[in-house]
Amino acid sequence: MKKILDALQLHADNAGACFGASGWLNNSAGKKIISTNPANEEILATVYAATEQDYEKIMQTATEAFIEWRMRPAPARGEIVRQIGEALRQNKQTLGQLVTLEIGKSLQEGLGEVQEMIDMADFAVGQARMLYGCSMHSERPRHRMYEQWQPLGVVGVISAFNFPVAVWAWNAFIAAICGNTVVWKPSHKTPLTALAVQHICNRVMADNNLKGIFSLFITDETALAEKFVEDTRVALLSFTGSTTIGRRINEKVARRMGKILLELGGNNAIIVDDTADLNLAVPAIVFGATGTAGQRCTTTRRLFVQDTIYAKMIATLTHAYHQITLGDPLDEKNLMGPLIDADAVKQYEKAIAAIRAAGGNILAGGKAVQRPGHFVEPTLVEAENHFAIVQQETFAPILYVIKFKKIEEAIQLQNASLHGLSSALFSNHIRHSELFLSAIGSDCGIANINIGTSGAEIGGAFGGEKQTGGGREAGSDAWKTYMRRQTVTVNWDSQIALAQGIQFSLAHHEP
Repeated sequence: MKKILDALQLHADNAGACFGASGWLNNSAGKKIISTNPANEEILATVYAATEQDYEKIMQTATEAFIEWRMRPAPARGEIVRQIGEALRQNKQTLGQLVTLEIGKSLQEGLGEVQEMIDMADFAVGQARMLYGCSMHSERPRHRMYEQWQPLGVVGVISAFNFPVAVWAWNAFIAAICGNTVVWKPSHKTPLTALAVQHICNRVMADNNLKGIFSLFITDETALAEKFVEDTRVALLSFTGSTTIGRRINEKVARRMGKILLELGGNNAIIVDDTADLNLAVPAIVFGATGTAGQRCTTTRRLFVQDTIYAKMIATLTHAYHQITLGDPLDEKNLMGPLIDADAVKQYEKAIAAIRAAGGNILAGGKAVQRPGHFVEPTLVEAENHFAIVQQETFAPILYVIKFKKIEEAIQLQNASLHGLSSALFSNHIRHSELFLSAIGSDCGIANINIGTSGAEIGGAFGGEKQTGGGREAGSDAWKTYMRRQTVTVNWDSQIALAQGIQFSLAHHEP
């Protein structure tokens, strides 16, 4: 552990949890936040929480830095992000290990998360030269019309524990190349990974004589988090978390007429018809349901299986679930690590009780593991889609298996969810695939054929519909979220012409 922290220039105790243009603010007046390893409950480090005074300094410096940053050419802004991407490459192994230590996801997933940051940096660098507007023909003679995009100001990012660094990169790198400064409030459950990323950014900023472009503050106080949400200096707030909290944040930001980007919960489903290649489907299902111990917004939570292959699928999955090894996520022989904390274990146990009460049939798992750390068994359940517990998002490795007869029925069952994030169909039937991707098919923001619900690439826009929030991050044209659209008309004639042919003239132009 010490070797990892030293490599990332982190101290094991009493680190400052707030960084802005004035540097690290080590305010001992702030309460201590303890970071623990969920695999063994050992304390990794403690940090001082940001105070309200710290927060004010952060916001002031980010606001001031925006004034100059927005005037730097976009390709030059992209060059700064490129350098951060290179620094991430150099620190991939140690940062990935820290992600694994602090969150409990497997080392392969921890390294994959850092690689996602690197990929996002590469994407943003290219995007910095493609912040395109468009031109249009004016109805008035000797007039030119076009639209352009301008930066917003300070972009606030509130990220969740399950992807403690990648989601920040999705937002921060695109926001920065668009000309915005970024203030980050990471999850208080994952302070060390956030501090490590800030240190990496700091070194790049220092090399380029820049300040205030990327800042963060860490707090577990609701009042300070709400101050951030309600702060009119935050032009756009990007929130990743539960639907319940997201709804409240949306209301607060809307009240001040701010911009909001929401990435909320999911109740994702995979449909498997009787033409599917099970050699493709089964590994995708198991990883989708158990990766990050079921603590992904894209986790596979419902599995719809056609009746003609249902018995075979149940037998195959039950066997596969008994092969999943639990333990230290740094040990690559273990396929699943722990939940994030004791509260998450309680929510798992509460869900298991609800499953039994509803009449679900637990085929594998169903218990918390009695050992150090927050481990639970990966759980496979025969259920019905209408069960209340099936329609809830439980952040744990619980997969509900549901039988269907016809593809139309399966799609209807899948869409009968309050969430609409990720979906997938395993099929070799072209009509089924095209139906799934049609306007009457999946109603989710992500729809996949013959791959699972989890593990989106950064090139596409990421996000979902309904109570998933409707936000879009990462690729495609998601960059437009971080900018304001401006329509421009230039009159190069010697007289005024009004639109729609309106005539207006003054008898005398001078007093």
